[in-house]
Amino acid sequence: MTTSLKGRRALVTGSLQGIGFGIAEALAKQGCDIILHGLGDAAQQAEACAAMKAAGAASAVAYTHDLSDASQIQALMKTVLAAGPLDILVNNAGIQHTASIADMPVAKWDAIIAINLSSAFHTMQAALPGMGERGYGRVVNIASVHGLVASAQKAPYVAAKFGLVGMSRVAALEYAAMGTRDKGGVTVNCICPGWTETALIEPQIMARAAAIGGDRDAGVRELLKEKQPSQRMSLPQEIGELAVWLCSPIAHNITGAAIPVDGGWTSQ
Repeated sequence: MTTSLKGRRALVTGSLQGIGFGIAEALAKQGCDIILHGLGDAAQQAEACAAMKAAGAASAVAYTHDLSDASQIQALMKTVLAAGPLDILVNNAGIQHTASIADMPVAKWDAIIAINLSSAFHTMQAALPGMGERGYGRVVNIASVHGLVASAQKAPYVAAKFGLVGMSRVAALEYAAMGTRDKGGVTVNCICPGWTETALIEPQIMARAAAIGGDRDAGVRELLKEKQPSQRMSLPQEIGELAVWLCSPIAHNITGAAIPVDGGWTSQ
């Protein structure tokens, strides 16, 4: 059984920064053809593509389709599939808004459900049939600890992530018998990160650090201590390495899983 991902085509949504970038870069290091997606400008897209090629990607291209719009997702997938088979699909794109159920704007609910949940349905619906026909395919959906446990003020986010875990399990069942051990089979799994060190949460870290004397490491521990027992953040690259392992043919019997990377958060 080969363990190489060289030459596989991988689409990673929400991949111009953060966890998505870390996953795309990890796949690039394996020699995959990388299809990036995000809402960055032309300079950000070019920079991200260059980083993928420097990491070892056979090729890299970036798209900017709006994942809140089903017709744009369909256009994205049509473009991707017209260029060749898609072997790996990573649904990472997501947005967040915190408010109580009573105060949550309806438009925010609709947008979060559309981008964090419905977009994955549309990409999977387009990609999975071809994976099944070829006997190899990997879908890795980036859920969250909030796909396993809830937090107040996050109703649409939690609803979307719980839904993503459930939908992934349905897809895993539907495609479980396709392919062989040698081909690698078709699997659908979720990664459920807890606190992960990205630019988006840096302001929260620095605010906590400032409140306790300016020590960044102490700020991280203060921010995490309520929920994440390890009091250590994960790095996007670490999430990327887990995604690479799930995409390897050796992981042919890992399907329907929701794997927490959360320092013990969901064990409490």
